Amino acid sequence: MKYIIMCGGDEGHFETPRQLLKFKGEMLVDRTIRLLMDNGITNIAISSNDPRFEEHQVPVLHHDNSGEDWCDCFYPMDEPACYICGDVVFSPAAIKTIVETETDDIELFASSPPFPPEYVKPWEEPFAFKVVNQERLHQAIIDVKRLKREGRFHREPIAWEVWNVITRGADVGMDVNTINYRSYVVINDWTCDIDYPHEISLLETIANRSGSC
Repeated sequence: MKYIIMCGGDEGHFETPRQLLKFKGEMLVDRTIRLLMDNGITNIAISSNDPRFEEHQVPVLHHDNSGEDWCDCFYPMDEPACYICGDVVFSPAAIKTIVETETDDIELFASSPPFPPEYVKPWEEPFAFKVVNQERLHQAIIDVKRLKREGRFHREPIAWEVWNVITRGADVGMDVNTINYRSYVVINDWTCDIDYPHEISLLETIANRSGSC
């Protein structure tokens, strides 16, 4: 299985891609690569069209991704792949869970309410998709784009809408907006994505306190 760190998207509230932000002196993308290697994973790549990701130990996969549709962040593969969100600060335990979880289909890894005290967001966040059945993922992406055109979603489709279509189907009448918080592998520790600058220092404090960096 190839582990693909997704490093597309906009820079949000930062002057640099969030995946290049430093957590305890280490860029997020380098940290994720290191944690994967600590778990014996060597088949790793970065998915990005940004030249700033060309020097990070692993190959860079370029593909047509306008950034206008979150679904296009999945690098098209015909072999099993684990798509990992590049703007997430992962705990070592979270990466270990992702690596050791087996599937013969598709699995999502994400946080879920009720959240532990050390979790810094008031909402759930997706962290990774582990995909063996690429055909099913590709069809889900086609369905999500169709449902978006039909106005079936309450917001711009992102990871949750993709997962809902994967697990519930895309037939008329299917609820594609409500998240089933027990339909995926739950990672509930301090693992979280970065949206705002203050979250980096907050997560550093929490990681130091937990003794797991």
